[in-house]
Amino acid sequence: MSSIENDPLEPQEEQQPEPQPLETEPVKPQGIDVGPVQEHAEKVRSQIAKVIVGQGEMLEQLLVALFTGGHVLLEGVPGIAKTLTAKLLAQTINSGFGRIQFTPDLMPADVVGTPVFNMKSSDFMFKPGPIFSNIILIDEINRAPAKTQAALFEVMEERQVTVDGTTYPMEAPFFVIATQNPIEQEGTYKLPEAQLDRFIFKIIIDYPTLDDEREILRRFRSDFSGALRQNVEAVLSPADIADVQSRIEQVYIREELLDYIAAIVHNTRNNGDIFLGASPRASLTLMKTAKAVAAINGRNFVTPDDIRYVVFPALNHRIILTPEREMEGYTTREMLDEILKKIDVPR
Repeated sequence: MSSIENDPLEPQEEQQPEPQPLETEPVKPQGIDVGPVQEHAEKVRSQIAKVIVGQGEMLEQLLVALFTGGHVLLEGVPGIAKTLTAKLLAQTINSGFGRIQFTPDLMPADVVGTPVFNMKSSDFMFKPGPIFSNIILIDEINRAPAKTQAALFEVMEERQVTVDGTTYPMEAPFFVIATQNPIEQEGTYKLPEAQLDRFIFKIIIDYPTLDDEREILRRFRSDFSGALRQNVEAVLSPADIADVQSRIEQVYIREELLDYIAAIVHNTRNNGDIFLGASPRASLTLMKTAKAVAAINGRNFVTPDDIRYVVFPALNHRIILTPEREMEGYTTREMLDEILKKIDVPR
């Protein structure tokens, strides 16, 4: 049986060229818009820069903690604007602010509140303590004994206070900034590991540079009373912070970077030079804060550099070196740097 072939002289259907895409602007990467995150961060920076000179890294890490719903421990010698920076940050947010000065005689009820007898109703009513606010500055947190520090465990982790079987939730945002002096030890109490683990970052603040010191003197040579602080305006609302947190949650992080975070934290638990390693809470901290760093820098995806940037502030208070390493003069920064060098960076 012969097959019938098309006559070569018969006109064939003309092949139409495939349509070419029109020349347009480059396609933007798909994902959440982090522009508002970057804008809000820049607004806060510009307000605080009216008073504070330098300390850009400390301010960025404070914003990362605020935008991820965490709490911060500021550690540094007296006189380097720890308390002032915390107060100015609260001033840029249109919400409540409370300050608690921790002292050796402070009791838990002085922080969270206590039931008070009401003569009119012949009943007890709860009188909230100073912890019931939005931005809380705890000055010199290591001056209160363990009993008072334990009063912060529930409220920092669960955003609630339970007194006499009744639970009182905190309003959002709820952001604790605590300060401590690493040098002076008389009249202080070491923070328990459970307390330290509730801080998303421990930010160690150093002295300003020579140029910054000169600028500080020039800025305040005619302002002994600190009138410049009144120029700092509120530029964030609770709704803005909620929106920022929602956007940061949606920042993309690929699987290889999740494995990278797990490897870093796992190494702290299987390291002969480390007595106490980091917990899964530390892994979640690295992931959340790396997303925030990416968003603040205008990216809707995480890079390895974002993770490496947050490793020290997120882990330096969560690991304990062995006594042998401490006696040899090793620091947590050196140990964490060694861990980062050992682990391959995802491409």
